[in-house]
Amino acid sequence: MYDFAPTADADKATLYADLLSAADALTRDEPDAVANMANLSALIWQFLPDLNWAGFYRMIGDELVLGPFQGKAACIRIPLGRGVCGTAARTGETQLVPDVHAFPGHIACDAASASEIVLPLLVDGRVVGVLDLDSPRVARFDTEDAKGLEALVALIAKRIA
Repeated sequence: MYDFAPTADADKATLYADLLSAADALTRDEPDAVANMANLSALIWQFLPDLNWAGFYRMIGDELVLGPFQGKAACIRIPLGRGVCGTAARTGETQLVPDVHAFPGHIACDAASASEIVLPLLVDGRVVGVLDLDSPRVARFDTEDAKGLEALVALIAKRIA
């Protein structure tokens, strides 16, 4: 049994260090990508406040296909370059969106989402999927979140590919 808990009232640097440590322990010895994505979605949901969606899209052919997640039912397929997830997959760059309603072509899977951060999962320079986090709060994510989550995806990308 795993019992991970974020440190109460931790600053973001500590929170992300704890999340990274827990993610490493949870996925280090597990070779199954789907199991790792499922556990990581749950772990992120537990550690990060103010989320209404946390999960993965996998690159299948030339589109993103829904993977394990926490939250409401979601869009199943996203073409490259469409919406925040498709843009992250096409560019290979983190997309930090303070207000999704101002993002051209935003795909609204959950009308409650107000801000979003999407991080590409890179393995040997190739995008194999994305980590997508949504919040009902405008400007929920900042550069410190991006830095912490980029460290997370760097650690786990090969474990979920």
